[in-house]
Amino acid sequence: MAREGGLIAWQWRGYADNHRDRVNLLLHFVAVPAFIAGALAGLRLLFLGQWLAAGLALLLAVVAFGVQGIGHKREAVAPVPFDGPADFIGRVLVEQFITFPRFVLSGQWARNFARG
Repeated sequence: MAREGGLIAWQWRGYADNHRDRVNLLLHFVAVPAFIAGALAGLRLLFLGQWLAAGLALLLAVVAFGVQGIGHKREAVAPVPFDGPADFIGRVLVEQFITFPRFVLSGQWARNFARG
């Protein structure tokens, strides 16, 4: 799927509309950092050969992502469906590592929460 301006710009344009429900905002506020911590720790632990610990860390990332999915079901505006596995991976990684942190740091998370 072609996205004007690239994935990061495309995701940002609609992000505030897909993140208005207060419960979803709170779930994301906790789950996105958990996803980031689990993913980064999991990769580091894999590199160090600590397989069990890596698996547990990556499980944390998966659970955190699942929690966000539960939150998204509460939203009036649903996210655009994924267009295959590559789209899924790209959009998830961009959301977790770029778009949601930007959403919080820009003040838009707080504005949407206040409007909630």
